[in-house]
Amino acid sequence: MEVTSQPAAFAPSDFHTGLLSCCEDTSVCCYGCFCLTCLGCSIASDMNECCCCGLGMPIRSVYRTKYNIPGSLCNDFWAGYFCMPCAACQLKRDIDIRKRTGEF
Repeated sequence: MEVTSQPAAFAPSDFHTGLLSCCEDTSVCCYGCFCLTCLGCSIASDMNECCCCGLGMPIRSVYRTKYNIPGSLCNDFWAGYFCMPCAACQLKRDIDIRKRTGEF
């Protein structure tokens, strides 16, 4: 029997906060504004990835796929291209929320 699709581990959902919702968690916002590279390493560490992978389209795409968040590689690219700190902060906020709710 041929497997044509894999069951999703998580029901489809959106990010818990918006791309520009920096006021939702000001500590993450400050972290992203003043030390974006450190925030990227923190994200990569949370996802058991290499520190070099913590920012941009690849890590965002992996995260979206893992948690069944709708979107596209193109959207991930543009989010990172136009506002890397906002995209990184959104991802970190979502990771933190999923950790608190036991989904991560």
